[in-house]
Amino acid sequence: MATLTTTQQDIKTETADYSKFQAYVKLTKFRLASLVVFSAVVTYFTVADVYDYREIIALSVGGFMVTGAANGYNQIIEKDLDKLMDRTKNRPMPTNKLTHAESLIFCTLIGFIGIVLLWEYANPLSGIIGLASIILYALVYTPLKRVTPFSVFVGAIPGALPTLIGAVAATQGFGHVTFFALLLFIIQFFWQFPHFWSLAWFNHEDYEKAGFFMLPSAGKPDDNSKKQILIYSIFLIPISLLPYAFNYVGWLTALIVFICGFTMMLQAYNFFRVPNIENAKKLFIVSIIYLPVVQFALMTKA
Repeated sequence: MATLTTTQQDIKTETADYSKFQAYVKLTKFRLASLVVFSAVVTYFTVADVYDYREIIALSVGGFMVTGAANGYNQIIEKDLDKLMDRTKNRPMPTNKLTHAESLIFCTLIGFIGIVLLWEYANPLSGIIGLASIILYALVYTPLKRVTPFSVFVGAIPGALPTLIGAVAATQGFGHVTFFALLLFIIQFFWQFPHFWSLAWFNHEDYEKAGFFMLPSAGKPDDNSKKQILIYSIFLIPISLLPYAFNYVGWLTALIVFICGFTMMLQAYNFFRVPNIENAKKLFIVSIIYLPVVQFALMTKA
């Protein structure tokens, strides 16, 4: 259940003045992991016909552990690269607050427990998707970041899997993927591109220190990158209205979703016209607000 989604905390440089316990919390990227779990739980309530408190608890706790493990593995792999960037140089691994062994054992333990919780108390398919998200995020997306801008596309897959896990957790037996679940997955998948590329734009110099290709145009903040940010923001509008097109939600939900998408597109256009750091940050903030509002709207199905 790892995700490319980030928070404003990640924009700022972290400090190294924290305890051992806090180091483990930071290794999971607690706030980010909590947002991921929120996305999964909201999706569960969106698709479930009957609510089961055991499934909700398993989804919350197990989902957090799976996400925390993926985030931790990412930091273990990128320990030496994190030292090079201002926004990551004070994380637990670069500052030696946690050793490689401590981090590896911790991530493996919580990852295993998280998968078991999803498997046993939601359904097996939820656990399998949770395992897949860890593998995709840590072993595929993470190394690709220094190879190709295509890494963001790959990373958007585990980034959108929380919605799929939440939807699958609401199904019975082994678990299965419904068409509605796929539509919710697609919305979060496409949302990540303007969200993350706006972040990458104003953090470009920092990412460049580590050799990361995080923008679509060979990792550069150029005209092609800003065009793609706008294009994906525009396409997000019809994509987010697919649940209405297939009669899963009502007109009121569709209206809210459209307003959110149109607002995000306007800010993307402002950024396209004046591609500076200030407008990139504004787009990033708008994208953060967009997702929970849209998810809550879809949950009401009004």
